[in-house]
Amino acid sequence: MSLQADFDRAAEDVRKLKTRPDDEELRELYGLYKQSVIGDIDIECPGILDLKGKAKWEAWNLQKGLSKEDAMSAYISKANELIEKYGI
Repeated sequence: MSLQADFDRAAEDVRKLKTRPDDEELRELYGLYKQSVIGDIDIECPGILDLKGKAKWEAWNLQKGLSKEDAMSAYISKANELIEKYGI
């Protein structure tokens, strides 16, 4: 199966987790997903009052410089780790 197909399946499966992952796990997953789909961050950092937006921006910014393919592989690994931990 192709990397893109594995990525798509992992993105679908991670939405079916029995238990919600903790915030740190969700931020890592979010950053890897955005890096995989869009690439390097291309938006300004949200204002200080937008805590959720700022956390998401920081998670994505941490992945800056990672190729889309490497981000997809890391996302698949993280998704599989969460599926194993929380079940679907």
